[in-house]
Amino acid sequence: MQTTPHAIATAWSLDPTHSEVQFKVRHLVISTVTGYFRSFGGTFRSPSEDFDGAEVSFTIDVDSIDTNVADRDAHLKSDDFFNAATFPRISFNGILNKKDEGSYTLTGPLSIRDNTRDVVLDVELGGVMTDPWGNVKAGFEVSGKVSRKEFGLMWNAVTEAGGVVVGDEVKMLINVQWVRQSS
Repeated sequence: MQTTPHAIATAWSLDPTHSEVQFKVRHLVISTVTGYFRSFGGTFRSPSEDFDGAEVSFTIDVDSIDTNVADRDAHLKSDDFFNAATFPRISFNGILNKKDEGSYTLTGPLSIRDNTRDVVLDVELGGVMTDPWGNVKAGFEVSGKVSRKEFGLMWNAVTEAGGVVVGDEVKMLINVQWVRQSS
């Protein structure tokens, strides 16, 4: 009986100094508030050089939220939104699927609070490069939109004019740089 050799997946580690997690939410329907999560981590395992079928696991420390306004950050960490004390992490596990040259979809379950929903995110490969110290790095930009209410982030207030304070749609923009690990 002849067996087919299995490809060995390449492991990549996250380079947090060259990565960022950003989000945008409408405020009063007239402007956008931008925020960041400053602490996050993840793993990336790719079965091929073109990254098709790569397994991605990513976690975000909710307590690291930063919107440049301490009172707003404290409110976002409260039970009105993320409830960081009870649900300290946002997690995602997904599979990267190649659409065409440099373009992918990332599909999998996203968990916020005690709610898990499947999401599909768009991914663009920035490229693969060897840095001056001999480390092979790959850069990706991940973008997508989710409904915060689907994840249990329900708080809102109504203005005198009948508008809402916080929009439902959250835009995500995640730039990550991965470092290939030696075998």
